[in-house]
Amino acid sequence: MSYEINGKTVETDANGYLVDIGDWNEDVGKAIAETEGVELTDEHWDVINYLRDAYINENGHQPNNREMIKAMSKKWGRKIGSKDLFVLFPGGGGPSKQAAKIGGLPESRRKGGY
Repeated sequence: MSYEINGKTVETDANGYLVDIGDWNEDVGKAIAETEGVELTDEHWDVINYLRDAYINENGHQPNNREMIKAMSKKWGRKIGSKDLFVLFPGGGGPSKQAAKIGGLPESRRKGGY
């Protein structure tokens, strides 16, 4: 599978994750989100950017849902729960996987959010 974005072909694996995270930019993220049926808001971008930062700057770390809840509660200044993340990212595999896919990150191989 691949995406055609701004005249450039962006390759994905069989599950729709980018083959090369260096191909990602916000336009690519928007295209993947559209395919996933997710309309991106500022909160979506907060989660996506948090996951990208953790992966890129923390040696490939892929936060799970519990870590995402803590980080977004702090960022948004209110206590959130797992349901809040599932509302934002309702796709298969859970919020951490769908947000990572939209963010151009590799597929997580861990199970569950906790």
